[in-house]
Amino acid sequence: MAFDFSMSPAVEQQRRRVEEFVASEVVPLEQRVFAEGMTDALRVELQAKAKAAGVFAPQAPKELGGGGFRFDESAVLLEEAGYSLLGPLALNCAAPDEGNIHLLHMTGSAAQKEKYLEPLVAGEVRSCFSMTEPPPGAGSDPSALRTRARRTDGGWVVNGDKWLITGADGAAFSIVMALNEGDDVPQGATMFLVDADNPGFVVGEHIDTIDATGVGGHCRVALRDCFVPDDHVLGEVGKGFQSAQVRLAPARLTHCMRWLGAARRAHDIAVERAVGRELFGSTLSDLGMAQALIAENEIDLDAARSMVWHASWAIAEGQRSSEQSSRTKVFASEAACRVVDRAVQLAGGMGTSEELVLGRIYRDIRSFRIYDGATEVHKMSIARRAARRAAERVANREPRA
Repeated sequence: MAFDFSMSPAVEQQRRRVEEFVASEVVPLEQRVFAEGMTDALRVELQAKAKAAGVFAPQAPKELGGGGFRFDESAVLLEEAGYSLLGPLALNCAAPDEGNIHLLHMTGSAAQKEKYLEPLVAGEVRSCFSMTEPPPGAGSDPSALRTRARRTDGGWVVNGDKWLITGADGAAFSIVMALNEGDDVPQGATMFLVDADNPGFVVGEHIDTIDATGVGGHCRVALRDCFVPDDHVLGEVGKGFQSAQVRLAPARLTHCMRWLGAARRAHDIAVERAVGRELFGSTLSDLGMAQALIAENEIDLDAARSMVWHASWAIAEGQRSSEQSSRTKVFASEAACRVVDRAVQLAGGMGTSEELVLGRIYRDIRSFRIYDGATEVHKMSIARRAARRAAERVANREPRA
């Protein structure tokens, strides 16, 4: 058995391109965005520069204008994009568009790809994914889905409420998950492509969350007698949850890739500050407690990267990898948050500021431990799988004589 963690010359060359682009074109805009907020106009400007630099949409299909890199190769490139909080948006590999690109590519019809996927890959439009609902609706437990879709002539009528829908304000369309109702349709959930100008799709207020660097907010969305034609069903009727699995594991991992880059940036800022700051008769980096913070960050970053690369390789090789991606999401999200927290501590008072960038990374990364499956939910799933395997071993073990 051989383990090969080397990068091909093409991936290393592209990594350097992304690194240079983020440093020269993206990082200089951070303070402006922190002060004024991200706008669609700035997104379009950054994405035009990314196209010109040859680093745009590394994870998207090449025939649609993306980089066409394998999923495990994208792990390297998305980490590099994540070195700035604005980087993934500039490269069009940010959530939720990145996950929707993958889902549409894998499950969309030819007509759906032409209408929705092609402009999404090109950065001409944004999208959102409408799954999460107010309690007692779907959140960590998708089976609690309360939005309903009823069959009607030529299509479906969808009613329900969603919230915390990332990027909803200004999105051109949404992928909406709803539970079928009625005896004349297959039971289960269905995914629908809903245009933003549909009168039954109403984007409401922005929910004020601690993360604030994205575009389009985290919004409430109301679906009120929202008519969706039959040809806007994404995938198969009644198999929405199964189709969503196509998006789920890769989207978990691309979050890990991007946030790993942000955590590495936080660590770099803090260590560079530590080697240049003198106190108590020595540099901060020579003090034992500071060295412990630095070493623990180095270990967490390396371990998280190894798990991300392994899980990404499994997906690139065609494995389902849901359990592996779940383990990776737990470790990478917790490790990245630990890294940033230590970096803030190491940097001292200015570590809490947006001027040093650490303060903004600290704010934005905290939600990572909740979305795409909270840590506790993943742990429950991982433990149940382990218990099932143990029960099978016990059941199959021959009794002692």
